[in-house]
Amino acid sequence: MKKITVSVDEETYRGARIAAAQQGTSVSALVRERLREIASDRAIESPKEQLLRTLDKVSQSMIARGSKFSAADRLPREELYDRAARRREEEEHNEANALR
Repeated sequence: MKKITVSVDEETYRGARIAAAQQGTSVSALVRERLREIASDRAIESPKEQLLRTLDKVSQSMIARGSKFSAADRLPREELYDRAARRREEEEHNEANALR
């Protein structure tokens, strides 16, 4: 087993000690486990696979928060590029909020 030395600021170290204590382990064990995860993820996955895994995590996070997206929610192309209309709508919205 190789030994490494890592330097971190006091706040990071204090936070790591608290996290380790809450998990009933040591800071070294937390670092070791995280390095194992990084090494195993990177050794196996191609950049494309890493991107897909990241996108999957983001979508799962959105689903967990109840965020839903539908292609039907998109603006029609004409509205998307009608900046003047969007500016007017934004100004009307701001004026309505100012009156409240």
